[in-house]
Amino acid sequence: MREVRIFELEHGEPATAWRVARPSIFKVISGEIWLTVEGEGDDHWLATGESIELPRGAVAWISAGQAGARFAMASGSERTSSARPVPMLNWLPRWLGVA
Repeated sequence: MREVRIFELEHGEPATAWRVARPSIFKVISGEIWLTVEGEGDDHWLATGESIELPRGAVAWISAGQAGARFAMASGSERTSSARPVPMLNWLPRWLGVA
């Protein structure tokens, strides 16, 4: 089973910390997101349609760009995610209606 959640951030909202409970795909639906993962050396600026995989236990800091942003977090069960990560990447864009 998969879980997909959709969120919105306004420009000017404080950066939010997110602890990843299960391996997840973070995908920007609209706008631009600044994302940094604790322990990694680089920050990420993700635009509409871009995504990043987040491992279980990661702490990600998220903030919206000038126009705000919508994004989705998708995760499967531990067993499903570790055994088949590629199918999750394939269904997420279709489910969100973005090709």
